[in-house]
Amino acid sequence: MSKRKAGEESDPSDKEEVVPPNKKAVASGDGNGVVACELSRTRKVVVKKFKGKVFVDIREFWSKDGEDLPSKKGISLPLEQWKMLQDHLKDIQNLVDSLK
Repeated sequence: MSKRKAGEESDPSDKEEVVPPNKKAVASGDGNGVVACELSRTRKVVVKKFKGKVFVDIREFWSKDGEDLPSKKGISLPLEQWKMLQDHLKDIQNLVDSLK
C-alpha cells in the first residue's frame, strides 16, 4: 500500500514502461529496457533507465527458455558518454574509412 499523501504526484519509476511501436521490451540485467536495434542475432542496443538515469547498453545476449537474457559482455553508457560518442561519430567514421 502506498504511503503517498493525497494530491502528491507518483514517482515516474512507478509507471509502466512505454515501448515504442516496432520495438521490443527486454530484461537488461538490472531492470527493463527497450531494444533500439539488433546488431546481430546475439548483439543488441538497449535503452534503459536504472536508478533514475538513462543508459545506452550495447551488449551480447543469450537465450534461455526462449527468452533473451543479457550477458556480462558489453558496455552500458550513461547519457553523458553516449552524447560524447555521438559528437565524435564523424571522426570515428573518417578513421574507419581511412583503414578500408
